[in-house]
Amino acid sequence: MRASIVRAAAEEFDQHGYAATSTANIVRRAGCTMGALYFHFPAKEHLARAVMAEQAADLPAVPGPVGLQRLINLTLVLARELQGNVTFRAGVQLSVEQSAFGLQDDAPYLLWIERFEDELIAAQALGQLRDGVVPARFARTLVGAFSGVQLLSRISAQHQDLEERIVDLWSCLLPAVAAPDFDLSPPLDEGDA
Repeated sequence: MRASIVRAAAEEFDQHGYAATSTANIVRRAGCTMGALYFHFPAKEHLARAVMAEQAADLPAVPGPVGLQRLINLTLVLARELQGNVTFRAGVQLSVEQSAFGLQDDAPYLLWIERFEDELIAAQALGQLRDGVVPARFARTLVGAFSGVQLLSRISAQHQDLEERIVDLWSCLLPAVAAPDFDLSPPLDEGDA
């Protein structure tokens, strides 16, 4: 029951945002009672937290060799998930708008910073990064840049152009961070993810 409530909440938050989502609509979509909802989630804020926490669950495997290429591929996989995975999309949206409902939870951002940093540390060990690139700093910068790009894409095109925007982002960033001998060709073929 809990999983179906979280899924219904994700669909409602994705469609209406936090402020305009009602627990009555979540209950109707989940096919449960208000009592069942409140048994698992004492307030709408708790539902939002659950959706935010679920955003990274069940993401597909990321193709490509460890390091910079896998990081590039990861951002493109995330772009595709924002287009087709309602729980992921709602979790990201709630992470962005969370201050509107009284939260200041950086855990979703820290999760992606850590994941990006892991690939950057591997890239550094493989000699794929320019001298002076600090994985932790670039990971924080990349999460911020990705967040801004996805937000603009959501507002202007419902994420339909997000992959193109992510490729553009990497076209700007790669020359600044990649070692001179790193292959700067297109990051991911359509069939790879």
